[in-house]
Amino acid sequence: MTENPPTTDGVADSLRERINTSQPHTARIWNYWLGGKDNYEVDRAAGDQIRRLHPGIGEYARADRLFLGRAVRYLVEEAGIRQFLDIGTGLPTADNTHEVAQRLAPESRIVYVDNDPLVLAHARALLTSTPEGRTDYLDEDLRNVDAILEHASKTLDFSEPVALILLGVVIFVGDDEDPYGVVRRLVDALPAGSHLVLSHTITSPSMPDVDEAVKFWNEHGTPKLTQRSPEDVTRFFDGLELLEPGVVSCSRWRPESADGAEREEVAMFGGVARKN
Repeated sequence: MTENPPTTDGVADSLRERINTSQPHTARIWNYWLGGKDNYEVDRAAGDQIRRLHPGIGEYARADRLFLGRAVRYLVEEAGIRQFLDIGTGLPTADNTHEVAQRLAPESRIVYVDNDPLVLAHARALLTSTPEGRTDYLDEDLRNVDAILEHASKTLDFSEPVALILLGVVIFVGDDEDPYGVVRRLVDALPAGSHLVLSHTITSPSMPDVDEAVKFWNEHGTPKLTQRSPEDVTRFFDGLELLEPGVVSCSRWRPESADGAEREEVAMFGGVARKN
């Protein structure tokens, strides 16, 4: 990629100052695993090393992306959701939330939230909208719940159901930062009929190489990760109606293909739940 990411306004210089190209970053490695070009050599080197420690880890990105598409299609077609608050957006790739939602319901409104400067640079250029709907972007941290809700309310109507999407982002909130409280405060602000879509890298005795990969990352990359067990991930849905099949490998959440590869378990678990 170019050393100067594209922007559409006068903030290019300040964004470049915030982009650290000397240390690998999760959003850029994720982009690399998905076959994107928005990454640096340091990210590719770290991504390759992580893949050597855990050869299947690159599939997490694909499984998580497919899970997002299936969840959004369910929310639009079966739950009637037309508003989405996607926190931890990551670098834009194919079939982003607004593309899937507005393809089915052009009037859908989406607010993306991320605090990565490279994501911000590309989001402003690439995250467009249908004429009937709207797509906005907020440069904010997941932990700053009040700021997120205040700014998102300018685009979303919080008296109507909203889908809160937290894919692979709560892993960056440490246990000492009250991750369950952060998610609960966001959910509490949403009306009945809203949904929570959440995915999280897990730790499991059957996948010890995942722990090695996470250890390597926390020693060399940023931001740091906090793994949790499947049971701990399920706790994020407490008080909500967890939809079938529950919290499972993202590849096994209502797969649409008969291809066995799509159903192969990965250490990225996810679920969808409704607020009643």
